[in-house]
Amino acid sequence: MSAGGEPYSEALSAAARRAAQWLASLPDRHVGPAQSAHDLAADFAGPFPSQGMSAAAVVEYLADKAEPGLMAMPSGRFFGWVIGGTLPAALAADWLVSAWDQNSGLRYATPAIAAIEEGAGHWLLDLLGLPAESDVGFTTGATMANFTGLAAARWRLLADAGWDLDGDGLAGAPRIRCFVGQERHETIDLGLRYLGLGRPTAVPADAQGRLVAAELDRLLSEGSGPALVCLQAGNLHSGAFDPFDAAIEVARRHGAWVHVDGAFGLWAAAVPEFADLTRGMALADSWGTDAHKTLNVPYDCGIAVVKESTALRNAMGLHTSYLVHDAEGPGDPFQKVPELSRRGRGVPVWAALRSLGRDGVAAQVRGLADAASKIGSRLAEVDGVEVLNAVDYTQVSLAFRDDATTRAVTARVIEDGKVWMSGSHWQGRDVLRVSVSNWSTDADDVGTAVEAVSSALAAVLAAD
Repeated sequence: MSAGGEPYSEALSAAARRAAQWLASLPDRHVGPAQSAHDLAADFAGPFPSQGMSAAAVVEYLADKAEPGLMAMPSGRFFGWVIGGTLPAALAADWLVSAWDQNSGLRYATPAIAAIEEGAGHWLLDLLGLPAESDVGFTTGATMANFTGLAAARWRLLADAGWDLDGDGLAGAPRIRCFVGQERHETIDLGLRYLGLGRPTAVPADAQGRLVAAELDRLLSEGSGPALVCLQAGNLHSGAFDPFDAAIEVARRHGAWVHVDGAFGLWAAAVPEFADLTRGMALADSWGTDAHKTLNVPYDCGIAVVKESTALRNAMGLHTSYLVHDAEGPGDPFQKVPELSRRGRGVPVWAALRSLGRDGVAAQVRGLADAASKIGSRLAEVDGVEVLNAVDYTQVSLAFRDDATTRAVTARVIEDGKVWMSGSHWQGRDVLRVSVSNWSTDADDVGTAVEAVSSALAAVLAAD
């Protein structure tokens, strides 16, 4: 029984039924929301009611009133930003996590969650070819996964410089020189700012957005002291991967810690055909990714991987008398992420990996890249369409005649609603960016995407 005396079953049955209705609507619904947050505000605000509502009625109300403001992000026709869908096993496992309601910070208190997450961590390291001794932590998303890796780097670099970060703080500490690719994702800068490390030095990139290793060498040589190098697996616009072999060799010669932002690209390491993209990536010190993107588990689930457990646990851990935790062994989950209280985020990851297996993960990632390649190649044949990047992974950047035309095509694609693609600006031009991230995107969705862009361009040109 619930605290209010109602059976859980009524509310859960209502939720399952309405969730099934939502999922069933995805293949055909208009992708964008029908109403804005402003339009919906009155349904969810107003005077706080004196009387409550049954749990089942609350679920029905939420489902009815929220529906016009939902975007079909789980649809195979959603190509905006880099947002994946949710695999069936991962979705169901996430519901179990909510029902179990475990605060998953301590192995002692929640051994089942700890064992599941440790299993998922071991599988991930094996799948992605990362060092087996690494610690794995489950964060809210890629932003905090990167933050976690960078925090471990800060602790290790200052400790090696003879500075007690925990005791003396940052004031007066040796400056850590931070180097990022010119086309890194801005969340790397955000993590550095959170950590008090300041604005990084941008290393020039090539035409596809890949950091130039020789330029990294030159910039590192211009100074001295602790250094942190951030590389990228998967450029937001081109899908390109930094040259890990060359860049990490340079970083090692200068004694730098290397972190890899692999928000959606880290998963390429699971595909043998993509070995050229990820060669040398495992030689880094830390890695961050987002399981919601390419693996397709529910929000929220970032993954932080740090080779040196001492650096990670000193950066993230805490010691207090009321927490009973293991002094040795795999460590408590709270020692590996920025949170103490959290849900069992790793459980859906375990479920996704178990449902797919090694071959299934490779097939899923391969399928995303194949769909992007087909969209790019078919649109390249349409008069007036420019494909600006080499489509080697899951991203396609398109332009049309001039910036005004590109903006007009983007607006028309979004308004039409058959697909969703996001506008952006890359290499000095406005672009329409296509990101293939959903496990359910199939040949029909690819055809719909090509037709939607072609029709939007034709309509814009006809209106000129």
